Amino acid sequence: MKRWICLLLAAVLALSLTACGAPKTEALDIFAMDTYMSLVAVGDGAFDVLQRSSNEINTLEQKLSRTIATSDVAQLNANGSTVLDEGTAELLRRALRYSEETGGAFDVTIAPLVELWGITTDHPRVPAREEIDALLPLVGTEHVHAAGTEASLDEGCAIDLGGIAKGYASDCVAALFAASGITGGFASLGGNVYVHGDTADGQPWKVAIQDPQKTDAFACTLHLSDAFVVTSGGYQRNFTGPDGTVYQHIIDPATGYPAVSDLLSVSVITYGAADGQGTRADAYSTALYVMGEEAAVDFWRARQASFDMVLVTEDGRVLYTPGLKDCFDETEGSGYVYQPLAA
Repeated sequence: MKRWICLLLAAVLALSLTACGAPKTEALDIFAMDTYMSLVAVGDGAFDVLQRSSNEINTLEQKLSRTIATSDVAQLNANGSTVLDEGTAELLRRALRYSEETGGAFDVTIAPLVELWGITTDHPRVPAREEIDALLPLVGTEHVHAAGTEASLDEGCAIDLGGIAKGYASDCVAALFAASGITGGFASLGGNVYVHGDTADGQPWKVAIQDPQKTDAFACTLHLSDAFVVTSGGYQRNFTGPDGTVYQHIIDPATGYPAVSDLLSVSVITYGAADGQGTRADAYSTALYVMGEEAAVDFWRARQASFDMVLVTEDGRVLYTPGLKDCFDETEGSGYVYQPLAA
């Protein structure tokens, strides 16, 4: 669901220009989960942890992809039931929990609708209302039955874990970083970003959030350590229908249509390398975009101690939570009005 996300990293890496005596920095670029990914590690064991991270990401793709016939997800969708890998089973349980928490704004059972619209293909289309209405009864977590590693679906239903697969992968990378001897690192997994420790210069990492209206500009910059940043927005991928209507790629589970939001983008920031914080940020960012500004702010206020967020609104505001006050930089000349949210 966050394919082609353009959350940008403005990380000061220095690589071959690292100052004398500074920790060595290693970098690795890969293509996995239908997107380009960049991994960087600073300090002892940097190369080894990047190789382990790359291997882990590729392994996860083989288990979680809806389009790889041998994956856990594809087998469940094709057969209606299967025994899942323990990691896949845990991710499915989290997905069901996040669906409940968000009132269904995030829902992995939208797979039939994603396929109907061709959202993840090179040939998307606008289905007839009757086609959408026929599939809407198949959407809802009540159609998923999970116990331990066993899972089954009601007839005609299917799941798509693409909306949180990269978040889960970032959790796995974070665990590898934490268990290694490196002093810092970042993982940009198609826009799902995790930053660990400090840069080679001993500073927090700079994570720049793209201006959704200008592909070559930033809406703001965050200075972070040991944090996940995940952005969702309709600008990331869209297509124009025969009548000139622009349809973006995030499906609203309640309507079966691409979400119509008063938000241009939502960035969710969570902290710490444990407890699936990357997965949670991934699910929340999608859900809050679908909800729209008012409901997103209400959702945050109900859980404000546990995550931060940046909202870029359709009417030209950038809203950010108080927890980001000391690490938030406005972009001069952006044209946005910057407003901290009240708790």
